[in-house]
Amino acid sequence: MAKKKTNSDSTSSKKAKNDVAVGVVGSGSFATAIVKMLVENCKTVHWCVRNEFVKGAIELRGHNPTYLTAVNFNLKNLKLTTDINELVTACDIVVLATPSIYLSDTLDKMNCEYKDKIFVSAIKGIIPKVNDVVAHYLKEEFQIGFRNQAVIAGPCHAEEVAMERLSYLTVATVEDEISQKLLDIFNSDFIKVHSSKDILGNEYSAILKNIFAIGAGIASGLGYGDNFTAVFVSNAIREMEIFLEAIYEAPRDVNESAYLGDLLVTAYSLFSRNRNLGNLIGKGYTVKSAIQSMNMVAEGYYAADSIYKTSKEKGLKLPIIDTIYGILYEGKNAEKQFKKLTTKLN
Repeated sequence: MAKKKTNSDSTSSKKAKNDVAVGVVGSGSFATAIVKMLVENCKTVHWCVRNEFVKGAIELRGHNPTYLTAVNFNLKNLKLTTDINELVTACDIVVLATPSIYLSDTLDKMNCEYKDKIFVSAIKGIIPKVNDVVAHYLKEEFQIGFRNQAVIAGPCHAEEVAMERLSYLTVATVEDEISQKLLDIFNSDFIKVHSSKDILGNEYSAILKNIFAIGAGIASGLGYGDNFTAVFVSNAIREMEIFLEAIYEAPRDVNESAYLGDLLVTAYSLFSRNRNLGNLIGKGYTVKSAIQSMNMVAEGYYAADSIYKTSKEKGLKLPIIDTIYGILYEGKNAEKQFKKLTTKLN
């Protein structure tokens, strides 16, 4: 089992705020939640949002006009921009929190000096441009090595962060100094942070759990109950372990919250957009119509194609992944496919 550290001292409102130069790229629900986490501890949070409309709305009303609208910010704590170069230049730590399908378009605009910056991925999806995870994308496309990277993982729905319900994050990075910096700026009364060195394991598990959550949603839409879902999730964590070991062997324990915990909340929670996508498909929506009916990106849909192909290249037997891929990309009937799946679970 990999050893993990916990910063047990929660941040008090009376504690002097951190001067660290930190910024967030993205203006969706999780990006907004991350900004809320950071303003608890940091004097100023730089925030690169999608466009001038979002920027102007936040400056006028003090909240995101589209996502987590109940979260009000003190504008004195924010420096808003729509220019990623302005944000990266001003910050030592850059948190990437856009949907995976938009990251390459965002970073392709980056032409400032960035090699000495720390890039933290809060993205739980595959980058379509390179058909790979963020960690590899940053390394191959931008020569940002793992020593300047970190990954945020764990069961932490943006909606519950907005309500300041106690949530847990895992920050994965190979550098102890970076780990401590991130623990300091994220820990608060309602956010507890653990550390890990399993960057790729945390990133791939966050991607896999979205695919499995689509499956849990399909089961719900088809009328399967809690008993089946429990067996489904039990098998899903085993498939996750098989896949992670095939991709990158490390001293990890998939029963820890960054793996199993994140899988559980994404498979069961009504806040889960991936579960909701699956639920619509189970109820009879076509995949296309289910996606179009949602106002947020369900990362599991885009990831399923890449994960399925990787599992086949490595000769892995992953019946849940195979089933979900068949429904999403081969037009197979969800009811028939899940009936077949029931004979393969135990």
